[in-house]
Amino acid sequence: MAHRRGNALLVAPVLVLSLFLAGCPKRPATTAASAPAPTGAPAPSSAAPSTSTAPAPAVTPSPAAPATAAPTTPPPAPSEFRETDNLKDVFFDFDKYDIRPSDAKLLDTNAAWLKTNNNLVLIEGHCDERGTNEYNLALGERRAKATMNYLVGQGVQANRITIISYGKERPTCTEHSEACWAKNRRAHFLVKAR
Repeated sequence: MAHRRGNALLVAPVLVLSLFLAGCPKRPATTAASAPAPTGAPAPSSAAPSTSTAPAPAVTPSPAAPATAAPTTPPPAPSEFRETDNLKDVFFDFDKYDIRPSDAKLLDTNAAWLKTNNNLVLIEGHCDERGTNEYNLALGERRAKATMNYLVGQGVQANRITIISYGKERPTCTEHSEACWAKNRRAHFLVKAR
């Protein structure tokens, strides 16, 4: 009997210690919640504080050519692109980046014009004022990418397309109503001659 009690006294602390060490997996501690920087946007630097309250827009060039091609030049700056009446904006539902059937028809018309013209195109992704700057930059980028992917699916060359997200920073309407917000949730097109 004493022998069993001695084994139990040895086994019990070992079990407790192993349970303590194994324990439940814990999540890593975080000091602040933050969204990852949208693709193409530089990571924030802690070296010098920024004086601007608005984040820089996210610029994403179109997919690169295959590895066997010569090095590509950087995409043109957004300031090099101009408005055109030949490409119509497409709009999105709240917090969505899916192409709606009515807007797919507009994109078909835009794709047909782009296939007959050799212009470069910049697709801007925009959001309404609701949500954080970071969230809206990411959502604007998804809208621009969805629009680009649709055009590429219609035969427009991907290397002619650059996308950028402005999030909620460039509204076309500034009223605080659903009708106004719907005008701001868009993909906007600009062109540049090659």
